[in-house]
Amino acid sequence: MLFPTTIAGSLPKPEWLAEPNMLWAPWKSQGDQLLRAKRDATMLAVKVQEDAGIDIVTEGEQARQHFVHGFLEKIEGIDFAHKVEMGIRKDRYKAMVPQVVAPLQLKGRVHADEARVARTHTKKQLKFTLPGPMTIIDTIADRYYGDRVKMAFAFAELLNEEAKALQADGVDLVQFDEPAFNVYMDEVNDWGIKTLERAAQGLTCATAVHICYGYGIKANTDWKETLGAQWRQYEQIFPTIDASPIQQVAIECRNSKVPLDLLALLKTKIVQAGVIDVASDTVETAEDVVKVIDAVSKFVPKSNIIATTNCGMAPMRREIAEAKLMALGAGAALAREKLG
Repeated sequence: MLFPTTIAGSLPKPEWLAEPNMLWAPWKSQGDQLLRAKRDATMLAVKVQEDAGIDIVTEGEQARQHFVHGFLEKIEGIDFAHKVEMGIRKDRYKAMVPQVVAPLQLKGRVHADEARVARTHTKKQLKFTLPGPMTIIDTIADRYYGDRVKMAFAFAELLNEEAKALQADGVDLVQFDEPAFNVYMDEVNDWGIKTLERAAQGLTCATAVHICYGYGIKANTDWKETLGAQWRQYEQIFPTIDASPIQQVAIECRNSKVPLDLLALLKTKIVQAGVIDVASDTVETAEDVVKVIDAVSKFVPKSNIIATTNCGMAPMRREIAEAKLMALGAGAALAREKLG
């Protein structure tokens, strides 16, 4: 089938699970009640995607307060009790982050519950997202390793352990989210891609990397205004990514200033093309989706295009996010008719 659909990863959480319309949203319950609420929200996220005609579903990241810290919570050697303020993405914005204070080690499984709930409740292909090593170390303070590269490889080993377990849970596609890849381009080519390859080492399921210009929050939209008429950061890293064994690359294309001809640098990859803008509450039409897919197809073979959202939808209003999912499913179906 041409133009299968997926989402970047996250969906808004129901109001009964967490505070709505915000990142780092506080949970509404705790203990066993919170665990039940997370399971219910995971099932709901799968159902919403299925109803919209999404082909490769996720668990919506419903059990994680944040896409990075949801992974970090299950790691020994991290002090969450004494968070410090740190600039993230080259000081684009500030956040209170935990500290690495000892050797890193998994306490056990990280995402087993939500992966197994999602796998049990859908017959569709299942994608699971994990934060990439470079993005993790850009979102946590180091008080132990004293070396960014060494700490990134330590996290890559833990990610690989969890990714292999997710594969055993029945996950069809593991995606590593690396928004830091368009901030530290020299480091990506020097060592960032190597840590990503370590995180994916030995996986036999499909693998992807998601790189983007971030959620539709003010700090990111303000930063984008400084990037000029064309966003060409990817030009520096696409050749390196193309030479890696990672099979898919997810990037934003809708209302983006990324020149689409850069996609031609991804000669060997399946491209998850963002056809839904998560920085706007304007709901796309099916025709809007077709236009973006058609534009992408000038540089990527049609058989290598997956239609997705530009980024995660966690901070969006639920009704807007769900309407955008419906547009994504309908638009991909229309694109098969018009472009197939």
